[in-house]
Amino acid sequence: MDDRPAEPTERTDDPEAYVGLPGGQAEEQARSRGWANVRSLPPGAMITMEYVEGRLNFTVEDEKVVRCWQG
Repeated sequence: MDDRPAEPTERTDDPEAYVGLPGGQAEEQARSRGWANVRSLPPGAMITMEYVEGRLNFTVEDEKVVRCWQG
């Protein structure tokens, strides 16, 4: 059984609303709002440019979200 929340049909979250939150709190909040895949990254992390529907990405610096984007 998959315990992940179902994919939201319409995302109403503004990624900018996560900026400034503690990293752990931002991840919890995103999952509780239906984001199937949440990824926290350090500043300057090398990542692929592959867009993944249902993924929310955070750049976390000094335990705070400094950037957030979908895909």
